Amino acid sequence: MFSAREAARMLGISYPTIKQWILSGKLKTVTTPGGHHRIPEPALKPYLAEDRRRPQEESRERYRRVSGRNQIVGKVVSVRIEGLLAQVVLAIGEQRINSIITAEAARELGLKKGQTAAALVKSTDVMIERLD
Repeated sequence: MFSAREAARMLGISYPTIKQWILSGKLKTVTTPGGHHRIPEPALKPYLAEDRRRPQEESRERYRRVSGRNQIVGKVVSVRIEGLLAQVVLAIGEQRINSIITAEAARELGLKKGQTAAALVKSTDVMIERLD
């Protein structure tokens, strides 16, 4: 049995979404004596199976493997390795994201131009520039 928060994490959805599913009857639960909802594992299996059938870039499965939720999928435009560091450039539409990672990480990932990759953004600061 899983709590609503645990089930939401497993499915890669938000806690408010899973609460809506529970309250609307979309997701069957067992209520504890204290009034809390517990979700049996079999109730989650259809949602996990449905997610596995999606193309990898649309699947929520990779969100369950990493804590960062700000993930932007794009195409690798270039990988430049020099010494201990690598510069990886992703194209997301007309925009570009540059990332400096270790050369070892770039080699382990096997990053090559044209591959699909995701930039994971984990930051406490986001700067905004007015463009007008």
